[in-house]
Amino acid sequence: MISPLHRRATAAVVAIAALAALSGCSSLDGFGSRPQASATASPTPSPTPTFDSQFTRDGTFQSHVDIDGVDFVYNMYPTKATPRTNEWFPLGNKYFSFTFGAYDLDRDLRDPFKTKRKVYLDRIEVESATTATSGTVQTPYALDEKAKSITFDPEPVTSKYGMLITSPKGAFELRNQAIGDLAADTRGLTLTFRATVRIQRSAGSKSYSTETIRHEVPIAIFASDTPTVAAEIPVNAG
Repeated sequence: MISPLHRRATAAVVAIAALAALSGCSSLDGFGSRPQASATASPTPSPTPTFDSQFTRDGTFQSHVDIDGVDFVYNMYPTKATPRTNEWFPLGNKYFSFTFGAYDLDRDLRDPFKTKRKVYLDRIEVESATTATSGTVQTPYALDEKAKSITFDPEPVTSKYGMLITSPKGAFELRNQAIGDLAADTRGLTLTFRATVRIQRSAGSKSYSTETIRHEVPIAIFASDTPTVAAEIPVNAG
């Protein structure tokens, strides 16, 4: 019998592998403005920021939230338009993508899908708040939508509870989300993700529990008079 701890580690590896695949393929959707091409040379990176951010430091962010043996995984990464997180400045659009999925840790990854608990994602919400030396707070990005209506998959598996996000049959993905101009003294911003999910109590059961999965992602912003340089991405890039 494989232990839940082993399954958690395996699920994390699978999630990271999926993130790596997604990072190599990015295209625009209807929820982010198209980046403008620019011939401006890349500016010299600023010093290390005082705003602590794993996303800025590592270039990606992943979190795990365990609820009753179900591992909920957020992945967030910069897109090809603005891949250098140490060149995210107050001015100009800064682009990111994120995914959200669930893994039933009570079952092995290769167990038949019918033996796994189904998890459905209803709404996905994202709030933002900046941190500036002046104390002024901006909200440069917000999202509150039915997940099945905006996910990158044009034909997600759905039910009355939302879209299926149990691995490996389903996952939520949203690409090329834009964080626009910020105040010149902005030193960071925090994105707060909330996902309303329905978790099947046991495989095949008609009984579900409702949970809200929450996580915060700090992002450092570097002081500069130069706008963030966004590269052009073909609309149908694979």
